[in-house]
Amino acid sequence: MTSIKELIPVLQISIGPVILISGVGLLLLSMTNRLSRVIERARTLLALSDSASGRALDRIRAQIDILWVQARLIRVSILLASTSLLFAAFLIIVLFITALFKIEDAWLISILFVTCLLSLIGSLIVFIIDINRSLIAFKVELYER
Repeated sequence: MTSIKELIPVLQISIGPVILISGVGLLLLSMTNRLSRVIERARTLLALSDSASGRALDRIRAQIDILWVQARLIRVSILLASTSLLFAAFLIIVLFITALFKIEDAWLISILFVTCLLSLIGSLIVFIIDINRSLIAFKVELYER
């Protein structure tokens, strides 16, 4: 059986993934808020489209199409960030199991950590793409007036 003194270093090592979980949690909060705003804006435009016609209706439909793409990008970003959180949680569990049963499996720990960070990187890349697309869409809307 593993003593408390042997588990203290494991607790210290686990702080990194716990901090990662906290940071990604805040990032997820931001992403879900952004998704809510996109959906809310799309619903508003859909309501406006009922009374619009001609060029105004075409502009509303174009904006709704842009919002649809944005919502899909944000969904992918949220999925990847959530995957990152899952792997961070698995990493903490594996750290404790390997310490308790004195299993030397650096490969499993490394794979979990790298997968966690790759998911986070993917999430951030998709989120940046969404931000850039929304700025481009806004620029187009500004110049169409």
